Amino acid sequence: MHDVRIARQADLDALLKLFAASEVSRAAEPADRAAQIWSQILSRDGVSVFVADRAGELIATCMLITIPNLLRGGRQHGFLENVLVRSDVRGQGYGRAVVGAALAAAWTADCFHVLLQSGRADPRVHRFYARCGFEPGLRTAYVARRRPVA
Repeated sequence: MHDVRIARQADLDALLKLFAASEVSRAAEPADRAAQIWSQILSRDGVSVFVADRAGELIATCMLITIPNLLRGGRQHGFLENVLVRSDVRGQGYGRAVVGAALAAAWTADCFHVLLQSGRADPRVHRFYARCGFEPGLRTAYVARRRPVA
């Protein structure tokens, strides 16, 4: 079993290092802006960041966002975001460990379901999510993008 825990304030630098090695997206910059955002994330109700730690180094992470809901019998919605595993340890169970911890927390929080979107075309990514318990094709995702300011 891999060591998974809730991220803490002191994890920011290690998390930014993990994100920097990612092919998914850039992290917030400059460092003071990232620190401010990190403080907001950690203090927000219904937001949890899970990390896998190996020998003091963060190697996988994901963020669970839960929100109240008047529908579905009052059960919450869960959203999984920012799933990331360091490339040199993929396939060793660290991603499944952080996603599994997030799903367990969502079920404990009485979520009706947990939604996840992926913009990745790599079929391995989609097989990974299916092995974690996500079912493709149940929903259609739409994305509205903010138009560039002239």
